[in-house]
Amino acid sequence: MFAPRVFVSMIGALAVFAIVTFILTGSAWTTAWQTLVCAVLVQAGYFVAVLFLVAKEARDRRNAAQRPSPASALPVEDKEPKTIRVTNNHGHFNS
Repeated sequence: MFAPRVFVSMIGALAVFAIVTFILTGSAWTTAWQTLVCAVLVQAGYFVAVLFLVAKEARDRRNAAQRPSPASALPVEDKEPKTIRVTNNHGHFNS
């Protein structure tokens, strides 16, 4: 969730909401307070979504820290780099 994009999208959605509400009710006061309530609800939803993402990331990091890393699970002799031997095959040239 890129914050400026969410903010611009929220303003756009609120503008559409306000236009439709004004067309349906014909009252500027009703449009204003309903749009304000809608803005609070959208912002609360955004806050809950960000809170959920932060909690999920913290849980994933905590789980990753508790798991043994794959490199530490290998025996000592397997940790050293392998060397590749290339032998000449008959009829082929090695450059």
